[in-house]
Amino acid sequence: MADDRWLIVGLGNPGSEYAGNRHNVGFMCADELAGQIGVTFKRDRSRAMAANGRLRGVPVTLAKPLSFMNLSGGAVASLRAFYKLPTEQILVLHDELDLPFGVIRLKLGGGDNGHNGLRSVTSALGTRDYHRVRIGIGRPPGRMDPADFVLRNFSAAERKELPEILGRSADAVETLLTRGLAAAQNQFNA
Repeated sequence: MADDRWLIVGLGNPGSEYAGNRHNVGFMCADELAGQIGVTFKRDRSRAMAANGRLRGVPVTLAKPLSFMNLSGGAVASLRAFYKLPTEQILVLHDELDLPFGVIRLKLGGGDNGHNGLRSVTSALGTRDYHRVRIGIGRPPGRMDPADFVLRNFSAAERKELPEILGRSADAVETLLTRGLAAAQNQFNA
């Protein structure tokens, strides 16, 4: 069954009380992609909400793990095994504290930088060598604990900008899949 399929996983926490949290921007980007390609998420046996479709002709499985962020790796490993995908065809969409709000960066591999979702994915896959789209959420104000900050909703001003940021994030995914990492980095990491 292995093909040129990509597994695109948005990280977040399930449940309506977390839906608007900064930590859920990965889920939001997965939803943006699903909307663009006209697919709907359904509960999957891999402990994720999943949707299959084509993004610019490339077969994709979009996924949002149903476990909490720090346990999301299990669903990713399960989907990878089901589709028999090489790790290089896995893309994780996630929030990034160390990037200013709205900044998007793409990379392959790297550490988890204290991100529990990435730590879980790396542990479950047994490698760091998967693609990431890092969506900047900025640093917490003052001495606020980063763990509290990521579980806060975006501000009203940030929410106004979110549709454009999620659109650019989806464009970054599309560019990565159709033109490769270097082209996507040149366009979006500038």
